Amino acid sequence: MLKFLLLVNKQGQIRLSQYYTHVSKEERFILEGQLIRKCLLKGENQCPFIEFNNYKIVFRRYASLYFIMGLENSNTNELSYYELIHFIVETLDKYFENVCELDIMFNLDKAHIIIEEIIMCGRIAETNKSNIMQYMSLLEKASQSNDDINSMIMSVKK
Repeated sequence: MLKFLLLVNKQGQIRLSQYYTHVSKEERFILEGQLIRKCLLKGENQCPFIEFNNYKIVFRRYASLYFIMGLENSNTNELSYYELIHFIVETLDKYFENVCELDIMFNLDKAHIIIEEIIMCGRIAETNKSNIMQYMSLLEKASQSNDDINSMIMSVKK
Protein backbone atom coordinates (compact mmCIF):
# COMPACT_ATOMS: atom_id res chain seq x y z
CA MET A 1 0.00 0.00 0.00
CA LEU A 2 1.14 3.51 -0.81
CA LYS A 3 1.83 5.70 2.22
CA PHE A 4 2.84 8.95 0.52
CA LEU A 5 3.73 10.62 -2.77
CA LEU A 6 6.10 13.56 -3.10
CA LEU A 7 6.95 15.66 -6.15
CA VAL A 8 10.25 17.43 -5.59
CA ASN A 9 12.39 19.62 -7.85
CA LYS A 10 16.16 19.28 -8.30
CA GLN A 11 16.74 21.90 -5.58
CA GLY A 12 14.87 19.75 -3.06
CA GLN A 13 11.75 21.92 -2.89
CA ILE A 14 8.51 20.01 -2.48
CA ARG A 15 6.02 20.90 -5.19
CA LEU A 16 3.27 18.46 -4.23
CA SER A 17 2.81 16.08 -1.32
CA GLN A 18 0.05 13.59 -0.72
CA TYR A 19 -0.09 11.41 2.40
CA TYR A 20 -2.41 8.42 2.66
CA THR A 21 -1.85 7.75 6.37
CA HIS A 22 -1.51 10.18 9.25
CA VAL A 23 2.00 11.52 9.75
CA SER A 24 2.52 14.45 12.15
CA LYS A 25 4.04 17.69 10.85
CA GLU A 26 7.24 17.11 12.80
CA GLU A 27 7.63 13.60 11.40
CA ARG A 28 6.89 14.84 7.88
CA PHE A 29 9.52 17.55 8.16
CA ILE A 30 12.20 15.08 9.27
CA LEU A 31 11.11 12.34 6.85
CA GLU A 32 10.93 14.64 3.84
CA GLY A 33 14.27 16.31 4.55
CA GLN A 34 16.22 13.07 4.93
CA LEU A 35 14.43 11.28 2.12
CA ILE A 36 14.80 14.08 -0.42
CA ARG A 37 18.53 14.31 0.27
CA LYS A 38 18.90 10.55 -0.23
CA CYS A 39 17.01 10.58 -3.53
CA LEU A 40 18.78 13.65 -4.91
CA LEU A 41 22.19 12.12 -4.15
CA LYS A 42 21.40 8.92 -6.06
CA GLY A 43 22.86 8.80 -9.56
CA GLU A 44 20.71 8.14 -12.62
CA ASN A 45 22.30 4.72 -13.12
CA GLN A 46 21.69 3.63 -9.52
CA CYS A 47 18.77 1.58 -8.25
CA PRO A 48 15.60 3.68 -7.79
CA PHE A 49 14.48 1.63 -4.78
CA ILE A 50 15.56 2.45 -1.23
CA GLU A 51 14.75 0.93 2.16
CA PHE A 52 14.25 3.95 4.42
CA ASN A 53 12.96 3.87 8.01
CA ASN A 54 9.80 1.75 7.83
CA TYR A 55 9.23 2.41 4.13
CA LYS A 56 10.21 1.06 0.77
CA ILE A 57 10.94 4.08 -1.37
CA VAL A 58 10.46 4.13 -5.14
CA PHE A 59 11.50 7.23 -7.04
CA ARG A 60 11.88 8.35 -10.61
CA ARG A 61 13.18 11.56 -12.16
CA TYR A 62 11.47 13.31 -15.04
CA ALA A 63 13.20 16.48 -16.28
CA SER A 64 13.51 18.68 -13.18
CA LEU A 65 11.02 16.76 -11.00
CA TYR A 66 11.50 13.72 -8.79
CA PHE A 67 8.45 11.57 -8.10
CA ILE A 68 8.97 9.81 -4.76
CA MET A 69 6.63 7.15 -3.38
CA GLY A 70 6.75 5.68 0.11
CA LEU A 71 5.34 2.16 0.35
CA GLU A 72 4.60 -0.01 3.34
CA ASN A 73 7.54 -2.29 4.08
CA SER A 74 5.92 -5.62 3.19
CA ASN A 75 5.46 -7.78 0.11
CA THR A 76 5.03 -4.80 -2.19
CA ASN A 77 5.98 -5.00 -5.84
CA GLU A 78 8.26 -1.98 -6.24
CA LEU A 79 8.35 -2.33 -10.01
CA SER A 80 4.59 -1.88 -10.29
CA TYR A 81 4.85 1.40 -8.37
CA TYR A 82 7.82 2.43 -10.51
CA GLU A 83 5.54 2.01 -13.53
CA LEU A 84 2.72 3.79 -11.68
CA ILE A 85 4.95 6.86 -11.46
CA HIS A 86 5.35 6.71 -15.24
CA PHE A 87 1.57 6.41 -15.64
CA ILE A 88 1.04 9.47 -13.43
CA VAL A 89 3.53 11.46 -15.52
CA GLU A 90 1.88 10.34 -18.77
CA THR A 91 -1.54 11.36 -17.43
CA LEU A 92 -0.28 14.75 -16.25
CA ASP A 93 1.43 15.16 -19.65
CA LYS A 94 -1.81 14.44 -21.45
CA TYR A 95 -3.79 16.89 -19.34
CA PHE A 96 -1.27 19.74 -19.24
CA GLU A 97 0.15 19.04 -22.72
CA ASN A 98 3.78 18.41 -21.79
CA VAL A 99 3.71 18.95 -18.03
CA CYS A 100 6.46 20.90 -16.29
CA GLU A 101 7.17 22.08 -12.76
CA LEU A 102 5.31 25.36 -13.34
CA ASP A 103 2.15 23.50 -14.43
CA ILE A 104 2.18 21.67 -11.11
CA MET A 105 2.85 24.85 -9.12
CA PHE A 106 0.14 26.97 -10.78
CA ASN A 107 -2.45 24.19 -11.08
CA LEU A 108 -1.83 22.36 -7.83
CA ASP A 109 -5.53 21.65 -7.32
CA LYS A 110 -5.85 19.97 -10.72
CA ALA A 111 -2.66 17.97 -10.19
CA HIS A 112 -4.06 16.73 -6.85
CA ILE A 113 -7.38 15.82 -8.47
CA ILE A 114 -5.64 13.81 -11.21
CA ILE A 115 -3.50 11.98 -8.67
CA GLU A 116 -6.53 11.36 -6.44
CA GLU A 117 -8.32 9.80 -9.41
CA ILE A 118 -5.38 7.43 -9.91
CA ILE A 119 -4.67 6.71 -6.22
CA MET A 120 -7.39 6.58 -3.57
CA CYS A 121 -6.62 5.84 0.06
CA GLY A 122 -3.16 4.58 -0.88
CA ARG A 123 -4.46 2.05 -3.40
CA ILE A 124 -4.41 2.19 -7.19
CA ALA A 125 -7.95 3.10 -8.27
CA GLU A 126 -7.88 4.12 -11.94
CA THR A 127 -5.43 3.16 -14.67
CA ASN A 128 -7.34 4.34 -17.73
CA LYS A 129 -6.15 7.75 -18.96
CA SER A 130 -9.30 8.26 -21.03
CA ASN A 131 -11.53 7.91 -17.96
CA ILE A 132 -9.38 10.39 -16.04
CA MET A 133 -9.40 12.90 -18.92
CA GLN A 134 -13.17 12.52 -19.25
CA TYR A 135 -13.59 13.24 -15.52
CA MET A 136 -11.32 16.31 -15.75
CA SER A 137 -13.29 17.55 -18.77
CA LEU A 138 -16.54 17.23 -16.81
CA LEU A 139 -14.99 19.15 -13.90
CA GLU A 140 -13.90 21.95 -16.23
CA LYS A 141 -17.37 22.17 -17.79
CA ALA A 142 -18.99 22.29 -14.35
CA SER A 143 -16.54 24.97 -13.25
CA GLN A 144 -17.22 27.00 -16.40
CA SER A 145 -20.99 26.69 -15.86
CA ASN A 146 -20.56 27.84 -12.27
CA ASP A 147 -18.49 30.84 -13.42
CA ASP A 148 -21.16 31.74 -15.99
CA ILE A 149 -23.90 31.58 -13.34
CA ASN A 150 -21.85 33.71 -10.93
CA SER A 151 -21.21 36.36 -13.61
CA MET A 152 -24.95 36.49 -14.44
CA ILE A 153 -25.79 36.94 -10.75
CA MET A 154 -23.23 39.73 -10.43
CA SER A 155 -24.61 41.53 -13.51
CA VAL A 156 -28.17 41.32 -12.11
CA LYS A 157 -27.02 42.77 -8.76
CA LYS A 158 -25.58 45.84 -10.52
